[in-house]
Amino acid sequence: MANGSRQAVWEFFGAELKRRREDAGITQVELGALVFVSGAYIGQFEQAIRKPQLDIAQRIDEALQTDGIFERLCRKLIDDRRYADYFAEVVELERLATRICEFAPSVAPGLLQTAAYARAVTIAANPFVTDEYVEEKVTGRLERAHILKDATRPEYWVVLHENVLRIPVGGPAAMAEQLECVARLMRERTACVTVIPYAAGAFASMAGMLQLMEFDDAPPVAYTETSFSGTLVDDPAVVKRAQRAYDLLRVAALSPEASLTLVESAAEDFRRCASTT
Repeated sequence: MANGSRQAVWEFFGAELKRRREDAGITQVELGALVFVSGAYIGQFEQAIRKPQLDIAQRIDEALQTDGIFERLCRKLIDDRRYADYFAEVVELERLATRICEFAPSVAPGLLQTAAYARAVTIAANPFVTDEYVEEKVTGRLERAHILKDATRPEYWVVLHENVLRIPVGGPAAMAEQLECVARLMRERTACVTVIPYAAGAFASMAGMLQLMEFDDAPPVAYTETSFSGTLVDDPAVVKRAQRAYDLLRVAALSPEASLTLVESAAEDFRRCASTT
């Protein structure tokens, strides 16, 4: 589904939610209390500013006795083959975030990936899929990165483990291109990237993949991921713990200047290796 048509359906979702709520004679605050979110959240859903998670859509159906219409709409909108089921909601939230912070322990974050790198990662995780499947995934990943090109792009903070600079994903040429892309975004100040070196010791193994997102008019969320699943968390206490973990990772990282030097050095090493093979 194209981005424009997806937005149109979200707008229909919001308009229908408002109509059904008003028909039931309840306020945004009252509906929010029934589905365990704030009245402001309900207002953002109705304006298609923020997209509800599936479980919230299910609770709205129960509260308004709407025979599953909002669950069906929500499932349709998050059913995007370019993204895993558990990740589709994260993609929607990235488009709304004013600040994104990521920690990557072994693979470059999707928002930073080049096509060759993304292709290598996809094939490594799915060795028996078709070329069409691979290109669909790669296209989706590159489209996500468009948010970094917008005039209203979010602040983007990234902490990379040195593993990301050393593991030769896709071979030397692909790695050189990937690291040169990261270095360019650092120099352009599109992203603030720092690196946790191997010398950091225990800090380097403190956390798995972690993403934190902040918004203008909504509470922050955290997202963690393993090879097979992901978890989106909006519980304030858990998000606060995730933010503290991220702060500790940043403390262990090199300065932005030293990190850029390390990224450029690693890119040059891979470029030399590619030229001799």
